[in-house]
Amino acid sequence: MSLTLPAGVALPVTASALVLTQQPGNGDNGGQGEDFGKSSPVGFLVLILFLIAVAFLVRSMTKHLKRVPASFDEPAAEEPAAEPEKKADAEVAEKPASDSTATTKAD
Repeated sequence: MSLTLPAGVALPVTASALVLTQQPGNGDNGGQGEDFGKSSPVGFLVLILFLIAVAFLVRSMTKHLKRVPASFDEPAAEEPAAEPEKKADAEVAEKPASDSTATTKAD
């Protein structure tokens, strides 16, 4: 199966393609004059500033990445340490709370 255009359609398509691909003849070369492709000193300065900023960002990122732990899993050694806290809470719960109204003096 081949894609062929009928003769009545092929001529307008090829003619419009030729018209669209032509360079304008009024002296405007589409921005491609004698200064096309040249950069200014301001552009070079902006490029240097971006490179310096990237260097500082990389340095900061490496400092932060060095602080990240190797694993976010909690170590197994911390589980037994949590049990004495439960015992301490149970001892506090067993002691009766003192009545604050009994300790105040009546006028």
